[in-house]
Amino acid sequence: MAVIVLVVCGLLLVSGSVYGAGDTCLGASTKHEVYTTTDAFASMTDSVFLVEFTLQCKNNAKNLFLNADIGGRQLPVARSGDNKYQVSWTEEHKSAPAGSYDIKFYDEEGFSALRKAQRAGDDSTKVKALFTINFHHGGVSEGPVISTEAIASVLGVLLYYCAYRAKCRIQA
Repeated sequence: MAVIVLVVCGLLLVSGSVYGAGDTCLGASTKHEVYTTTDAFASMTDSVFLVEFTLQCKNNAKNLFLNADIGGRQLPVARSGDNKYQVSWTEEHKSAPAGSYDIKFYDEEGFSALRKAQRAGDDSTKVKALFTINFHHGGVSEGPVISTEAIASVLGVLLYYCAYRAKCRIQA
């Protein structure tokens, strides 16, 4: 009986290591879309960044647990479907100027190495990312203080008032 238990435990350990080996993505390629805040009037204090992407691995690894590094700040990456992911964050407008942004993505092993390098005070740029997404943020527009809809409304009311007064003078 003990031999059977040992054999079953051995098989579970071997099969677990085989299935665990599929958690590394080899030859990662992505298709991504990036959404950023462009209007400061709609979002008074913060710029919002949203990156959605699909990940394809040459070894067909699926549904990995990923983390992102954005300018030294680490964020978890959410899965939104089969090999579909998204990461989002906010920054104050003045801290998010227009320009090029790089987001480095790490699998569990790479993220562990990154955190270890940071804790040890080593150069974390030497830790290889699984892949990087680069995008351009155009910055936020302050735009006009008064919206065009408000100007059109005031002009419409003013025009109605002038026409009404002219009608009253003609009828009097």
